Amino acid sequence: MANLSVRQLSSGVIRVKGNRIAVAVVVLAVSALGVAGFVNHSAFAATPSFLSSLNAPSPIASTVPPNGDVNPYGIAVVTQSIGKLTKGDILVSNFNDKANVQGTGTTIVEVSPAGHVSTFAALTSLPPSDRCPGGVGLTTALDILPGGWVVVGSLPAGRASALPLVNPAGCLIVLHPSGVVAATWTNANINGPWDMTDVATSTGVDLFVANVLTRASAERATPKSGDQSTIVRIAVSLRAGATPKITKSVVIGSGFLSKANAAALVQGATGVALGADGTLYVAETVQNRIAEIPNATTRSRAFADGATTPSSGGWLNGPLGLTIAPNGDVIAMNANDGNAVEISPSGGQVAKSTLVPKGAGDLFGAVIASGGHGLLFVNDGTNALDIAKAM
Repeated sequence: MANLSVRQLSSGVIRVKGNRIAVAVVVLAVSALGVAGFVNHSAFAATPSFLSSLNAPSPIASTVPPNGDVNPYGIAVVTQSIGKLTKGDILVSNFNDKANVQGTGTTIVEVSPAGHVSTFAALTSLPPSDRCPGGVGLTTALDILPGGWVVVGSLPAGRASALPLVNPAGCLIVLHPSGVVAATWTNANINGPWDMTDVATSTGVDLFVANVLTRASAERATPKSGDQSTIVRIAVSLRAGATPKITKSVVIGSGFLSKANAAALVQGATGVALGADGTLYVAETVQNRIAEIPNATTRSRAFADGATTPSSGGWLNGPLGLTIAPNGDVIAMNANDGNAVEISPSGGQVAKSTLVPKGAGDLFGAVIASGGHGLLFVNDGTNALDIAKAM
């Protein structure tokens, strides 16, 4: 099983899923377990954390396609067999080209649970009618809509070098289930789409997109420290036989700090995950925190100043990708140490697990495996798709 711990709070008590345990009990438990300052979560919780239910990770397959693209970022599980998509397979987007230049990856690969890999889409160029400002550089923003439509974010860096950015506002690219480009979406609210999640509506889906740029920063060659990026909700209509269309977009969160980063191109608001109560959780890498936007599905204007912060610091270490565990907790993937951190809806950091030992720079997107039977994640260190299976 992967390394797992639960943190003792400075107040002398341990909070596990919102419960407080008397100091005397903690001292006895720690003494009995022979652990100084850390205990196994399952020793105190009525039900174990999701991370404690997982075995040590193992690779499924390389995510490097024939053209040599590397740096896997986005990840999505296929829920319907249609076109080139097979139910249970996993899509992975690549952010870098073969030369490992940031923001120049153009491929999405499809990986079966057994490890068979095929290229779902190779977006070396876009149709003249569907342009993307700056070109193609596929990000962590990857989603599969009902009907098999695939939406992927693009934040291109240009062919010469990762920085400075060239026309970096980017776009959302819509792909037919066959992997062919059906449309590109651009508007004033789409500025460096970096991650994405969705929820079904009566007419289609709402997409929640984390931007790492603002229109002001997109007009500069390089984003400056202090630029404030946003979270946008995009209403998409779905109609049989028709390409999905944007019907409305509204900024629901603002004030997130973004800045240029030589290793990751740009850092800002990254992972987004929607809780059952309509709270949208946002990983803000720069400030090392998980923010939340309440009433994200119905909000009509921005929750300002970077939203509220239920969890920061502690085991968090540059959080990037987010996903919701079957128990409702938030799983955050650390950029700086290869650990996953489990956070309760109230903000308590209830568990951590080492997915990639000494894995600084290796973790990005993550999703829950079909049926809740594990954690799927991209491993940039090995350019692979890995899984930590449920025991």
